[in-house]
Amino acid sequence: MARNPSASRASGAPDVVLPRFVLMLVVLGLTLLGFVMIFSASSISAISEQTDASSYLVDQLFFAVLGLIGAFLVWKVFPYRMWLGPLLWAFWGLSLVLLLLTAVMGNEALGAQRWLTLGPVSLQPSELAKIAFVLMASRLLYDYKQGEFDFRGLAVATLLLVVLPIGFLYFTQSDLGTTAIIALGLLGVMWFGEVPLRWILVVVVALVGFAVAAIFLVSYRADRLLYLDPWNDGQGGYGNGYQIIHSFYAFAEGGIFGVGLGNSREKYLYLPESETDFIFAIIGEELGLIGAVLVIAAFLVFLWAGLQIARASADPFGRMVAGALVIMLVFQAFLNIGCAIGVFPTTGKPLPFISSGGSSLIATFVMVGIILSVSDGSMPGRSDYDQRRESLRVVRVADEGRAPRRSRR
Repeated sequence: MARNPSASRASGAPDVVLPRFVLMLVVLGLTLLGFVMIFSASSISAISEQTDASSYLVDQLFFAVLGLIGAFLVWKVFPYRMWLGPLLWAFWGLSLVLLLLTAVMGNEALGAQRWLTLGPVSLQPSELAKIAFVLMASRLLYDYKQGEFDFRGLAVATLLLVVLPIGFLYFTQSDLGTTAIIALGLLGVMWFGEVPLRWILVVVVALVGFAVAAIFLVSYRADRLLYLDPWNDGQGGYGNGYQIIHSFYAFAEGGIFGVGLGNSREKYLYLPESETDFIFAIIGEELGLIGAVLVIAAFLVFLWAGLQIARASADPFGRMVAGALVIMLVFQAFLNIGCAIGVFPTTGKPLPFISSGGSSLIATFVMVGIILSVSDGSMPGRSDYDQRRESLRVVRVADEGRAPRRSRR
C-alpha cells in the first residue's frame, strides 16, 4: 500500500527537493565535463580516421539530446507507477527481442557480439535490458509484498522473467561487466525491498561463485588478471597488459595538478579507447589527481542524492526502483574507474555521463529520468489519489452480490 507523502515526511523521511536539485546539478556537471574530455581525448583519433576533430563530440551532443528527451518522457509523461502496468511488459519484451536479434544478427566488435545495426541505427541492447530487468525485479517483489502471489510464484516468475534473460545476455554476449552491473542492481532491489538479510547473503555468495567461475573458466578473462602485473604479459608489456600500462602512464604524467586541459600525450594513439573505457585516465593526466578526485566525489554526491530520493519515495516500488538504479549507475562508475587505475580487470564498461557512447548515454539519462519521476511522487501536495490516477489503476467489476473492490495493481 502506498504511503502518504506528508505522513512520510512527518515521520522523519527526508525532503526530496534538495536531493533532487543536487542530483540534477551533478548530472549536468558530469555531462558537461564529458563533452570537454571527449573532445580532448578523441580529437587525435578522429584526425587519424580522416574525419573532423570534433566528430566524436558532435555525436555525443546528438546522443545527449536524445537522452534528455528520453529522460523527460519517463520523468513527466510516464510516471514511475505506470511501470506497474503494461508499459513494463512492453519495455521488457522489446529489450528481450533486441537481445535475441543481437544474438542472431549482431555485429562483433573487440571480440564480443554486443551491437545491433537496424538500418542507420546502431545500438547496444544490453544497455536497455539492464533497466528492464531491474524494473521487472522491482515489480515482482512489489507484487509479492502486495499479496499478488506466494513465495513459490515469486521464485518461478523471477527465474523466468529475470534470471534466465540475464543468463541469455551473458552467454550470448559474453558480457561479464553488464551482468555484474545488473546483479548489483538486483541486490539493490532486494535491499530496498527489505528482503531478509540471510537471503541477500545467499544471493551474494552465489554471485561471487559465478564471477570466479566466469573469470577462470574463460581464457581471455583469465588473461585480464594480468592487471595485477601487466608487464608480465609474455610480451614485455606490449601484449594484453599494454592498455593498462598506458593508463598508468597517463596518471603518472598527470601528477597532482595535471598537464593541462588538451595536453594529454597518451591520447596520441598510445592509450586505446581513450575516449570511452579509459577516459578517466585522460582526466587524471590532464586534470591531475585533483580532477580525478573531484569526479569521484561527484559520483559519491550523486549516490547520496539518489539514495535520499529512494528513501523518501511514496511507496515501496518507487523505493526499490530508484535505489537500484542509483546503485547500478554508481557501481558502473566505480567499476570503470577501478579498471582504469588497475584495481579491477578491464570490463569495457563506460564511465556514466562522461565516456563517449550513444547507447550508454541514452540509457543513463533514462535511468536518471526514472529516478526523478520517483522524486516527483514524493513532492509535497502529492495525494494517494494523484498516484492512483497516474498509475491508471483498474477497478475490477464487482462479483454478483458482492461490493466492488479496487485492484491492488
